[in-house]
Amino acid sequence: MTTASICILITIFLYLIGVILVGIRFAKRNESASDFYLGGRKLGPFVTAMSAEASDMSSYLLMGLPGLAYLSGVADVGWTVIGLAAGTYLNWLLTARRLRRYTHVTGSFTLPQFFSNRFHDSKNILAAIAAVIIIVFFVPYTASGFAACGKLFSSLFGWDYMTAMIISAVVIVGYTAAGGFMAASTTDFIQSIIMSIAILFVLVFSTVSVGGIGAVMDNARALPGYLSLTSTYADGAAQPYGPLKIASTLAWGLGYFGMPHILLRFMAIEDENKLKLSRRVASVWVVIAMGMAVLIGLIGNAMSHSGLIETLSGSNTETVIVRIADMLSTHGVFPALMAGLILAGILASTMSTADSQLLAASSSVSENLLQEVMHIKISKKGSMIAARLTVVIIAVLGVIIARDPDSSIFGIVSFAWAGFGASFGPIMICALFWKRATLPGAVAGMVAGGVMVFVWKYLVAPMGGVWAIYELLPAFIVGIVTIVVVSLLTKAPSKEIEEEFEAAKA
Repeated sequence: MTTASICILITIFLYLIGVILVGIRFAKRNESASDFYLGGRKLGPFVTAMSAEASDMSSYLLMGLPGLAYLSGVADVGWTVIGLAAGTYLNWLLTARRLRRYTHVTGSFTLPQFFSNRFHDSKNILAAIAAVIIIVFFVPYTASGFAACGKLFSSLFGWDYMTAMIISAVVIVGYTAAGGFMAASTTDFIQSIIMSIAILFVLVFSTVSVGGIGAVMDNARALPGYLSLTSTYADGAAQPYGPLKIASTLAWGLGYFGMPHILLRFMAIEDENKLKLSRRVASVWVVIAMGMAVLIGLIGNAMSHSGLIETLSGSNTETVIVRIADMLSTHGVFPALMAGLILAGILASTMSTADSQLLAASSSVSENLLQEVMHIKISKKGSMIAARLTVVIIAVLGVIIARDPDSSIFGIVSFAWAGFGASFGPIMICALFWKRATLPGAVAGMVAGGVMVFVWKYLVAPMGGVWAIYELLPAFIVGIVTIVVVSLLTKAPSKEIEEEFEAAKA
């Protein structure tokens, strides 16, 4: 093994030991399921902001977005970033404060529980459906994170993909199952810092290596449609990127209103008056981080054409930052250590999302399905055991799904994102801002939005033409319309529900 490889492994090893120690530290603080899943609502403003965005900016920040920019240029990734940035800001602005108040008023510490409590669903129909949706979409979402870890180590060290993925999964499960929400949030905060340093260092090093911004721009101009927002580069030519495609790509931003692992941060902040500071920190960081990620993809393409790194294609484009780190590691001990930090940043982006997803899926099984829907009585200690065991089971399923090394991280994330956005986004907006929304409307809207994601993805979009748009947009619209129509056709909410609504709004 070379000196560079040893330096990289040491850096990554120290990072992994650090996050495990965080999990052990917080393990003793979990005295109840509420502590395990929501941290006792004790998050500070900076941890709230950065853990929310780190859990959001999964492996697609350092692998998916650069890979997409490398492959097709500015249009596809650019409109995606604009939609995500707008969605981030609006979610913090519109949802955060009211959700924090409403979950406090209703005594809710999981998202399915909030939906049931908001509509006084005594039969827990909403909680059951929401829990199933979380499991259906979070297992593949978690799998995308494990896949990123597997690709990282297999492409860098030549390790077996499955072995590398399993080791990464064991570490993530270890600190998450031990420390719960506070461990996940604290490590996410640390990981957001590491991600920021990694992106900045890669950006500077790769720009200097390729010959400066001028060389990057010259390479981009030579590729038809590469720098355009109305066309995209594919098969050596410019392909049109019309208004309908732009609208469907911008719809990525709608997904934020239904993301359980992000919404949980709003519920967990200690002081709602500090949400304004959290919103500003989160919004600024997201814009800067995604902008630099896109630039890395563009610079990586120029590096390939100049022979500095190999030419990448297909899902391998998502390893562009790994190739740059590998190149950096050959320049001495300090650069090798920095390369290790960059790769730790990729791990950070993956782990910060996977841990939150595991917690959200775990709470859906142990709290919502077992106790609230199936009415299985579990002691406080038993509840903690069930929570940790569920984390392990879901992680195993994620590893099984991610066993294909050729799977696209961006593709998996985009489908899961659409599923949550369409299933939970419409009901979240209506639950927080429309007093007339009813239980039948909420149930119908949640089911309609989730089903439409599958229908559009596998039946409508393959028809091509105007139908080939991102499934989140039509599914979200169907969900909203269904909630409104069914609510207006059914009996108005009780006075007690309306009073709770006003209490949360005040």
